[in-house]
Amino acid sequence: MSPARPGRGSLARELVLFAGLVALVAVLLSGVAAWYTARATAESQERDRLGRQAAVLSRVPRLSALLLDTEQLIAGSDGVRLAVLEPSGALRGPASGAVSQAGRDRLLTRKPLSATGTLDGRPVVVEGRAFGSGGVVLAKPMAEVDAAAARMRRSLALPLCAGLAGAGLAGMLLARRISRPLARAAAVAGRLADGERGVAVPVPDGGGDGDRGRGPLEVAELNRAMAVLDGALELSEDRRRRFLLSVSHEIRTPLTTMRGYAEALADGVIPPDRVPETGRVLVAESRRLDRFLSDLLDLARLEADEFPVEPAPTDLVALLGQAAGVWRERCARHGVEFRWEPPADGAAGAVRTDGFRVRQLADCLLANALRITPSGRPVVLALAAAAGGGVRVEVRDGGPGLTEEDVAVAFERGALYERYRGERPVGSGLGLAIAHGLALRLGGTLTVLGHGPEGGAVFALTLPAAPR
Repeated sequence: MSPARPGRGSLARELVLFAGLVALVAVLLSGVAAWYTARATAESQERDRLGRQAAVLSRVPRLSALLLDTEQLIAGSDGVRLAVLEPSGALRGPASGAVSQAGRDRLLTRKPLSATGTLDGRPVVVEGRAFGSGGVVLAKPMAEVDAAAARMRRSLALPLCAGLAGAGLAGMLLARRISRPLARAAAVAGRLADGERGVAVPVPDGGGDGDRGRGPLEVAELNRAMAVLDGALELSEDRRRRFLLSVSHEIRTPLTTMRGYAEALADGVIPPDRVPETGRVLVAESRRLDRFLSDLLDLARLEADEFPVEPAPTDLVALLGQAAGVWRERCARHGVEFRWEPPADGAAGAVRTDGFRVRQLADCLLANALRITPSGRPVVLALAAAAGGGVRVEVRDGGPGLTEEDVAVAFERGALYERYRGERPVGSGLGLAIAHGLALRLGGTLTVLGHGPEGGAVFALTLPAAPR
């Protein structure tokens, strides 16, 4: 497992810092909003209080006399000043200077007054209520409103600090909840990277954060994916081991034969009349080895994406017709019937593809079909229009066919070779894997059916139609 890069913090630390930053920003924004809201709230409360006082005073009989005689008692100790609006429009009392002409007209029309003004050179809050044909006005210094707002602002400090601390704690809990399952997943990934297989991957169930690997749903999906990856890696490596064993066996067999005959020739134990026969054996084994190594090289190129494909307008009817002439003779030598089924409409064979690679793929499938088809049974090469557009090349045989389990692994390297070695004639075990890779490189698909009209397997290559 590769070490962590220097200077890079842990996920838990970054989550805590991020949550703290978000909380700090939220607290700052809330504080700014509350700072400006406190002033408006304090003024609204003072206006409401003055309005209620004015409403009460508007119901007091002989308010003018009361105002003239006991004005200081009404004003109280908080700086409130009072004025009375006579029916004639005249204002009497200490708050008279804070009321504009527009305010007087509003009260005379029996509408409440809510405004600001200046009294003795200081801004004041003005509230007035109408009574009878006059009205009463109360004015309070704006400094009192500012003082109330300051008290409200000071009271906000504790809740904001508590919110910041709570957000920090929540960030720590969130970091713990997320980072611990991820740390377990990273540890499992490291063990997989180190080659360990069959690792027990804790799968979270979405609740709590206990020692059983619980955590968020995304972490559960991650661990499930890692469990699937573990199984896929184990299966892939097992197949690779079996494939390498098969390859080594296939290479060792001709090499052993060639070495034995070479040593016999070198020791002079082979009589002169058998030298030609020995030479033919050596040539056959060397060709077998060369064919196997060529298949390995083609497969390696396909998997490394180094296989050249040169698309061009291609007439598959002519191309496969030529292949049919060659394979008809080969099948005849083995007593196998060969049939070529071209499309009724010759235009159906017009595609844009690499004709050389299509021929290579068809030869591979036909060689596989001929190998397993007994004498007297047919091998069919057919070309037709595909149902969804494009063309369909089929290779059918009269051999024993494939089971459903065979179909599932038909294009895996050496899978059918391992199953039927010693039971059926087999090649290198790589031909179908190469054909499948070629089909993909040509932009088509290669499918297989276990049993077709002739009784054996059906391999179908579908290629897209040529663009118009």
